[in-house]
Parts: sequence; C-alpha cells; structure tokens
Amino acid sequence: MKKTPTLRLTEGELHELKRWNTPTIYNGWEQITRKDASRDGFNLEPTHDYMPALGAMVGYAVTVVCEPSREGHRARNPRAWSQYRRYLASLPGPKVVVVQDLDKPTMYGSFWGEVTANFHRALGCVGTIVDGAVRDVDEMTAAGFKALARGTCVGHAYSCPVRWDGEVRVFGRKIRPGQLIHADKHGFLAVPPGEEKHLLEAARFMDSNECRTLIAAGRDTFGKTPREICDALDRAGEEFGRAAKAKFSRRGEW
Repeated sequence: MKKTPTLRLTEGELHELKRWNTPTIYNGWEQITRKDASRDGFNLEPTHDYMPALGAMVGYAVTVVCEPSREGHRARNPRAWSQYRRYLASLPGPKVVVVQDLDKPTMYGSFWGEVTANFHRALGCVGTIVDGAVRDVDEMTAAGFKALARGTCVGHAYSCPVRWDGEVRVFGRKIRPGQLIHADKHGFLAVPPGEEKHLLEAARFMDSNECRTLIAAGRDTFGKTPREICDALDRAGEEFGRAAKAKFSRRGEW
C-alpha cells in the first residue's frame, strides 16, 4: 500500500510529548488540525489502560490484523510470526503496535502476553493498542510494555499475525502505518499525517495559556465572593480566548 507520509520528530521532541497526558496533547492538536477536532483523530469507543503507572506512550503506528478464533491462518502461513518479526525489525522506533482483532466483539484469545510483549519490546516497540484482549498483564507491565485494550482473557487461541502494514480500524478509528500515536489512560490520539510538526509547540502553549488564565482564576478565590469569582472567571475566559486566537489565527501557515 502507499505509505503514509509522516514527519519524524526528534528523540527529544518525542520524550517531551511523553511528559504530557493525552488530553493536553489533544488541546494543542485541536488548534492546529485541519480535521474535525470533535470526532477525528481519537478513539470513539472506550479503551482500558492496563498499565496506567507507565504513563503515556508515544510512537509510530505499526498495524497488524489478527483473528484468534481461526485455526486456518497458521496453516496457510506457518512462517507468519517470523515474517512479521522481520518486518517489525525493519522499521525505526519508537513503535506502537495497533492491532485489529477480527473476532470483535468476542474475545476468543489474546494476541498479547508475556512472550509477545518481550520480543516486541526488544524490537523497539513501546506498547500496543489492541481492539481485543490482553493477558499476562503483570508480566507485560514488568517488561515495560504498555497496553490499551478492550479486555482480558485467559488463552491465546490461534493468535498469529494475519496481515500487517495496512490500514486497520480500532475503537472506531481508522489508523494507517506510520501515524504518530499518543496514548494513556484517557485513550489515544492518532495524529493525522502532516500535523506532527507543530504539535508539541501547540500543546505547550495551550497548557501555559490554561495555567495563566482559567486555572489561575479558579484557584485564586481567597476572600472573594461568589460573584467576584464568576467575574474573574469571565475575564480569564476572555483572556484565554484572545491568546489562543492570536497564536493560531493563521492556522494555515502552521
């Protein structure tokens, strides 16, 4: 398939993105995106973060399809795991493995467990978003491999990579290989190609803008009447809006 054009951020930029939660990154993204910020980019169905203590994960999407209920996939391609691993190893990291489970909504088996988490980690992957199940949650956590999933299950059934390096649909969102992913306990943001460049700058600005205006007004309440607090919040909201408008008024130039 045609590769998705993606701007590769520096190691420092990726590390700084990881220091923010996903809603903060979204707040910046909605200011610079040409998409519909009310429905594009993020998951439209609930996700569950099984390793919230690991914080946010940031990386570029590697896409895979599995169907644990079907024994025939292994027979058709006995070398699927080997071929997939070599494909995975050929890609630069950090990588987030995005898995579409064709058995949805039933969870017959898990693509993920202690073994798969460890070899993916060895090949430069930081975690997964899987529209199916995970297992060995404690062992995956010990490996430092983060997982957002729909649920857990006991077995792996006939899990194997069915196909990879194509568009997948997970949690109501289409994702293509190479998209920049930011994910945590709130869900995930799959940044549309071409919108990576100013993402960090926009997130930094919006966080600072909130702190200096709305949050400051909400905390500075000592000795003020309810009416005075409301007036202060009104002024802060106007200041917040003016600052954002001034910063992003020429969005097309970003």
